[in-house]
Amino acid sequence: MPGRVKSPSGPLGFIVDPALDAQRRRDLRQMRLVATGLLVLAAIVYLLTRGHDDGLLGFVNAGAEASMVGACADWFAVTALFRHPLGLPIPHTALIPRKKEMIGRSLEEFVSENFMREDIIRERVLDAEPTRRAAEWVLGPGHAKRLVDEVATVTVHALHRIPDADVRAVIEQAVLPRLKQEPISSLAGGLLDQVVRDEAHVALVDLALDELRVWLVDNEDLFESLITQRAPAWVPDAINDLVARKVHTEALKWLADVRNDPRHDVRQALDKLLVDLADDLQHDPVTQAKAERLKERLLSHPQVPDTAMALWSSLRSVVVAALEDEDGPVRTRAVKEVTGLAERLLADKDVRDRVDARICDATVYAVERYGTEVTQVISATIDRWDGKETAERVELQVGRDLQFIRINGTLVGGLIGMLIHAVSVLIP
Repeated sequence: MPGRVKSPSGPLGFIVDPALDAQRRRDLRQMRLVATGLLVLAAIVYLLTRGHDDGLLGFVNAGAEASMVGACADWFAVTALFRHPLGLPIPHTALIPRKKEMIGRSLEEFVSENFMREDIIRERVLDAEPTRRAAEWVLGPGHAKRLVDEVATVTVHALHRIPDADVRAVIEQAVLPRLKQEPISSLAGGLLDQVVRDEAHVALVDLALDELRVWLVDNEDLFESLITQRAPAWVPDAINDLVARKVHTEALKWLADVRNDPRHDVRQALDKLLVDLADDLQHDPVTQAKAERLKERLLSHPQVPDTAMALWSSLRSVVVAALEDEDGPVRTRAVKEVTGLAERLLADKDVRDRVDARICDATVYAVERYGTEVTQVISATIDRWDGKETAERVELQVGRDLQFIRINGTLVGGLIGMLIHAVSVLIP
C-alpha cells in the first residue's frame, strides 16, 4: 500500500509491516478478551448456580462447569504451541520454539512429496496450457511489438554492458588457446570433402568468375598495359597492342566458357584439386602437419586478437543499431515472425501439445535437478530463526484464528456438560 514502510525486524531479518502488525496485535487482543470473557462468564455462572443440582439450574451449573474445563483445556493447548503455559516447563509445551527444526524438516518433506512430484508437475503444466495462453497474449493488441521491444532493449543493454576487456580476455585466454590445441586438419578436410560432394563450392566459383570478368571489362586498358610491358623491346608497339587486345579478348572468352560449361576442364581440375586436398587433410601426415603449422602461425600472429576485437566491435555496432531502430526492418520483421508463430500455434493443436510436452519435460528436469536445493531453503531458513521470535511471529499471524478454538471449546464443553448431566438424570 502507498506510504507503508517495511523494515527488517530482529536478527532473523523478518520483513515486517509495522502498521499491519499493529492491527494484528489489536485483533489478537480482542479475540483473547472474547475467549477469556467466556471463561469468566462460565465461572460466574458456575458460582451462582453451585449447589443447585436439580431442575434447570442443574443443567446450567453442569454446562458452566464443563465450559470452564473446555476453555481451560483449549487455552492450554493453544498456549502450549507458542510458550510454556504460566511459565511452567511442562513437557511437550512451547512446541514451536523447541521444535522449529523438526517443523522445518517436516515442511520441506511435505513440499517435496506433494509439490515436487513429476505427475503433479505435468498435470499442472498441461492444465495451464502455457503455449495457448502465450500465443493468445502475443496476438493481443500491441503485445507482439511490446515483446519484441522488450527483448531488443534487454539485448542492447546486455551488449553495451559487456566490457571489451572481458571479450579480449575470453579471446586470448580461452578461444585462441583452445583452437591451438584442437587439430584442425581432419575437421577442415572433412568439411571440404562434404562441400565438394554437395557442390556447395560451385556458386563461389561462379561468383569468382563473374567478378574476374567484370574486372577485365572495366580495366581493359590496365590489362593490356600489363601485357605490353612484358613484351620484348624490339617488338613494334602496334604488334604489342594487337597481341594485348587479342589476349584480353581470349581471356574474356575463356572465362565465359568456364562460366557457362559446368563440365569444363578447369572446373573438373579444380574439383579434383579440392578432393585431393580434402583427402590429404584427413589422411596424409605431411599435409596435416603443414596445415597445423599454418594454423599455429595464423593464431600466434599478434594481429589476430586485434582483428577479432575489431570484428566483435563491428558486429556489436551493427546489431545495436539495428535493434535500436524501433521502426527498422529488424524489429518489424521480428514482430511479423512472432505474430505468425502465435497464429500457427493457435491453429495447430498438435504443435501446441508438442510444445507443452517439451515445457513439461524442461520443468520436470529442472525440478528433479534443482528441486532438492529449493526445498532445502525452507529448512535452512527455519534453522536460522530464533525460536522465541519465530513463535511470536507465528502467533501474530495465526493467533487470532486460534482463539476460536478456545471459544468453541467453551461452547462445546458447555453443551457436552449439559448432555452428560441429562444422561445422569435419566439413568439413576
